[in-house]
Amino acid sequence: MPDIKLITENLVEELIPGIQRASGIYILTSFVMESGVRLLAPHLKEAALRGAEVKLLAGDYLFVTQPEALRALIRIHPAIEVRLWRSRGTSFHPKAYLFDYENGQGLFIVGSSNLSQSAFRMGIEWNLAVNAQLEPYTFQMALDKFMHQFNHENTESLNDVTLAIYEDEYRENRRKYPELVRSITEMEETELMLPSKPAREKALDKPDAANDLQPRKAQEQALEALVQTREEGYDRAMVVMATGLGKTYLAGFFARQFNRVLFVAHREEILTQAARTFQHVMPERSVGLYNGTEKETDPSSIFASIYTLGMKKHRERFAADAFDLIVIDEFHHAAAQSYQAILNCFRPRFLLGITATPDRMDGKDVYAICDGNVAYQVNFLEAIKRGWLSPFQYYGIYDDTDYGQITWLGNRYDEEELLAVQLQESTAAKIYAAWDKHRQTRTIAFCSSITQADFLADYFKRQRIAAVSLHSRTKELTRDEAIQRLADGSLQVIFTVDLFNEGVDIPAVDTLLFVRPTESLTVFTQQVGRGLRLHDTKSTCHVIDLIGNYRNADVKLSLFQDRNEEEKGSRQPILPIVPDTCLLELEVGVIYLLEELARKRQPRREKLRSAYFDLKRELGRRPSYLELHLNGREESKAYRQEFLSYVGFLHWAEELNEFEVEAFTSCEWWLQEAERTDMRKSYKMVVLLAMLDRGIEEWLTPIRPSETAAFFHDYLTSKEYRKRIDFSDGETRGLWNYNAEKVSKLIAKMPMTKWSGSSKGRIAFDGEQFEVQLRVENEHQALVHEWTRQIAEYRLHYHFERRDKQS
Repeated sequence: MPDIKLITENLVEELIPGIQRASGIYILTSFVMESGVRLLAPHLKEAALRGAEVKLLAGDYLFVTQPEALRALIRIHPAIEVRLWRSRGTSFHPKAYLFDYENGQGLFIVGSSNLSQSAFRMGIEWNLAVNAQLEPYTFQMALDKFMHQFNHENTESLNDVTLAIYEDEYRENRRKYPELVRSITEMEETELMLPSKPAREKALDKPDAANDLQPRKAQEQALEALVQTREEGYDRAMVVMATGLGKTYLAGFFARQFNRVLFVAHREEILTQAARTFQHVMPERSVGLYNGTEKETDPSSIFASIYTLGMKKHRERFAADAFDLIVIDEFHHAAAQSYQAILNCFRPRFLLGITATPDRMDGKDVYAICDGNVAYQVNFLEAIKRGWLSPFQYYGIYDDTDYGQITWLGNRYDEEELLAVQLQESTAAKIYAAWDKHRQTRTIAFCSSITQADFLADYFKRQRIAAVSLHSRTKELTRDEAIQRLADGSLQVIFTVDLFNEGVDIPAVDTLLFVRPTESLTVFTQQVGRGLRLHDTKSTCHVIDLIGNYRNADVKLSLFQDRNEEEKGSRQPILPIVPDTCLLELEVGVIYLLEELARKRQPRREKLRSAYFDLKRELGRRPSYLELHLNGREESKAYRQEFLSYVGFLHWAEELNEFEVEAFTSCEWWLQEAERTDMRKSYKMVVLLAMLDRGIEEWLTPIRPSETAAFFHDYLTSKEYRKRIDFSDGETRGLWNYNAEKVSKLIAKMPMTKWSGSSKGRIAFDGEQFEVQLRVENEHQALVHEWTRQIAEYRLHYHFERRDKQS
């Protein structure tokens, strides 16, 4: 075909050859119709079978996309990744077909055609097909932008669970608005907040001089911990440092010990700042970017976008052992699969994960990444106590908006209904009054939408305040200009949505204003961190937060509660205890509201049910017990406390089918016993794993200590953290070199004897043989074996995680 071609009919005749030739197929479309899927399905399946990478992102805007079409898509081939853009009322109507060939060749088609037979064959459509060799920069930019949108927080993986939810919404929407499809042509411009590309020369300027930088106190302690970690034999670790303590500089200092470094992040701002940081720390070394527009492979330190390196063809440009050190910045749910692909592709000498806010606030998920090794951890409250971050004064302002009258869409409020409340002069006046009473000199205000940010900026300007609404559509000044004006005092307030969650440093900010319902504790943590950096112009940061009866309003205050000071199993207090240098002040209306929420809060069981189904939706299947612990919103131990076992919860939640209910009823006592038996050490569950390892039909037969000895010893010595925590006292240290007789005596003396003694006769050990007094019907054996295995794996993980934090 020619380098540029206008296609006004039969687009499918261009798409099929592109699919047949491409090694990477990336489709971005507003709507998907079953008729269009039928045309492309056999060709997409063939591409997947030959190893091509196939990713498709569809939109849910106005619920035009047919559930039947989405179901057909996910049935084509398991290797094809399909995600659904959750527009939540915001217009979403891109149409792009990107085909990446070998040797830098490719084709991209952008125009008016959605994925439907009408658009492909019969409709009046205009599409422009461009040879990638003619516009290589634009093609690479398109691929990069596709990956950003594919992994955007507004997307969710399409699976049976998420599809069922969408199908219910689709039907309800069609029932309420039968004429809605006619409004497609009235769509507004999308409000995606994709980060703008910083200037390359700014990111990679050489430092003026080879600064002799020295680590600050937190970085120094973290470096010492990492050195010790390597000496103990670990090849990976996680460091959790509060925003403002210099985790990127820490990575730069640590990287001095390695020759080639790969730094991976999800935002361009983070990449360019990290590149600049590494140059300050090691000015003698070369740095380069590997992202949508730059593809440098030779520098000693490469800073790569997850959205680019998440593509197979880019990973394959590097040898598996190309990097001595890989640094992974913040992990995010949407891009988790891309991160895992990188971890599986490369074999560095050391893997370092750095984060300020683990997705779950206690960092429990890092065990899957870093072998349970959190080398160093300090949260922002501890950092404030040590004088490393600025103290804060938190003012909780009562918001009398009745959020109970606003539709909840599963993870956020209906934007149109929310704006109807927010875009009122009376609401703006209350916000202004609260800000004027508690403000200092430089403010970042976090809003829930661009529309709200524009409205409030306009209102503040009318009060003679130097304010600006800063987002992807702002024309009056750039983000860098706004930051500079805020720092020099010529600008008082920046209203924004999510631009300053991470990757941007403005140490002079001394006031934070929150005028949005808090939906994510992680995002709230990142935003609070924007104001806590030390600076000569401030002694404290004022946090002004409007609190109404929105969902999870009481959750945000848990950020200010030091978890180390909470008693095990105790309830979260209404007023958290903050460091002595800080202040937490709530208006009377807020206190009454929080007390009322505590009384009317979802019953504990309903909260656990909600968290479980959220995770099931994310995974597309029933989560295992360990997955519930690692990824669930609620504490996993609450399921055991409330229902005596995880399977007991599943039974209560009506998640078990008739066959599973029969199995559960027959072995309920055993599942509760396995869940609740005391564990000072891991030994009982290691013995149970050894039993399970014998197979479905044999695991319940009596077992001798000698039969478990080899498995027991290998399990506890194969991982450094297991050996350190549970196999390093005076008696067991001498068993590091395997001695079958001595290990067998240890097993008989401890786990077998102690478990039989505490089981009220249901577990027997006569000194020779250990036996669980459980009889399982043949048809239930596999299921009970699986349930038991999940309990053992979960309890072992939880045990080592908890003990590691205590050590």
